[in-house]
Amino acid sequence: MARRAFFSFHYQRDSWRASQVRNIGAVEGNPSATDNKWEEVKRGGDAAIRRWIDEQMTGRSCTIVLVGAETASRQWVKYEIKKSWNDGNQGLFGIRIHRLLDHSQQATVAGSNPFDQFTLKDGRKLSAAVKLYDPPYTVSGDVYAHISQNIEQWIENSIASR
Repeated sequence: MARRAFFSFHYQRDSWRASQVRNIGAVEGNPSATDNKWEEVKRGGDAAIRRWIDEQMTGRSCTIVLVGAETASRQWVKYEIKKSWNDGNQGLFGIRIHRLLDHSQQATVAGSNPFDQFTLKDGRKLSAAVKLYDPPYTVSGDVYAHISQNIEQWIENSIASR
């Protein structure tokens, strides 16, 4: 049975890349928000966005942060990481997706590690406790295959490390 995961990513910039990972099939993910749905949620302000995210994260066994060029700077990705870690009831890890091609058949640059922005109570960076996987390939198809072959184990490792 596939684990239920919450996918965190920069919607506007990386939704195409994220959909590739979400469609691998090894993970039951939260359904994608359509542009119209996301706009509707945004109109409700920050409180509505937090509620929507909280609802989407409920019942998930893992949060997977799909890291593109600008992911680490996104307000709601930061919220999702913090919530996932602080709730403590699910795994948390990241996958670099910058080498997957977008709808224009373009790759992008690697972004900052979003887990570097958080400090644990013991003074360590969250990145010391949360793994960010970086597929070791440059060709999009090879990156996809690597993620596909490893995502289930990465999920299990992240859950076990909590």
